[in-house]
Amino acid sequence: MGRKSLKSIAYLEELLRPTVEGLGCELYEVALEKEYGALNLVVYIDKADGVDLDDCERVSRAIDPIIDRENPIDEAYSLCVSSIGIDHPIKKDRDFRRNIGEEIEIKLFAPIKGKKQLRGRLLRFDEECFSIEPGGGELTIQRKDAALIRPYIDIAALEKRFSEEDGQ
Repeated sequence: MGRKSLKSIAYLEELLRPTVEGLGCELYEVALEKEYGALNLVVYIDKADGVDLDDCERVSRAIDPIIDRENPIDEAYSLCVSSIGIDHPIKKDRDFRRNIGEEIEIKLFAPIKGKKQLRGRLLRFDEECFSIEPGGGELTIQRKDAALIRPYIDIAALEKRFSEEDGQ
């Protein structure tokens, strides 16, 4: 995906944002992704109370004619509208902002204090680093040293909550 594709993505984000927001969603990100040799134009959306299939369908129907009219991508592609998901990687300042006070997990390129995987409550961040509380004390990590940062999902707690809700 060359330079034109990258410019097209920024242009599409600007173009689609008012329509997506008009439908009560946040345009989180537009991305070109290759999967099994096929090109997908993925529009990630979010909403305070969560995104459901109806939201994705409404947004897709609303933006499809806009994208067709503009024809910003030279290659054949499929349009996909998706929720960012609960485990969307934390990359941008807005991701860090959303997760202040929440537990996150970090995979590092190189070990810090003998560990390549860490987990802790996100305390603060700036453009170069972020601080977590990994269960005693505070640890500051350079953003460039983290291969992956994402919200920690406690699967066992979720399963328990869902089974309790089903039992009611």
